[in-house]
Amino acid sequence: MYINDILSTGYIPELFASDELEAITGKVRAEAKSSGYLDTPDELFKFFLEKTKKNLHLDLCFSPVGDAFRIRSRMFPGLINSTSIDYFHPWPRDALIDVAQRFLGEIELPSEELCMTLSTHMAYVHLSIDEANNRYRT
Repeated sequence: MYINDILSTGYIPELFASDELEAITGKVRAEAKSSGYLDTPDELFKFFLEKTKKNLHLDLCFSPVGDAFRIRSRMFPGLINSTSIDYFHPWPRDALIDVAQRFLGEIELPSEELCMTLSTHMAYVHLSIDEANNRYRT
């Protein structure tokens, strides 16, 4: 729940006691005023949150295998809406074909051969994008 709050809003409600909030707003007052924020507690805290969101980076690791990630994604929408997915390892061609066949199996296609051709093409597209990304990176 806390991670979802951080990903979605950059803030966990009730995280700071009132004296801690005063200390935080006091420390950012000069910078916030020079950035055009009003000298009110709400505006100073808004500045603090925006600065935090801009500078905070989280690394979360999940396995996409099985139902656990799908269930977590529905329970905590910030995992999908506020993140970018970076796979550690490239997917093997056979795994990509199997996943494509599973999803295409839910669609009525004229033949099994067409399903296999489409699955193979989907795997090819995915792998070619990985190759293009690697060329771009170097």
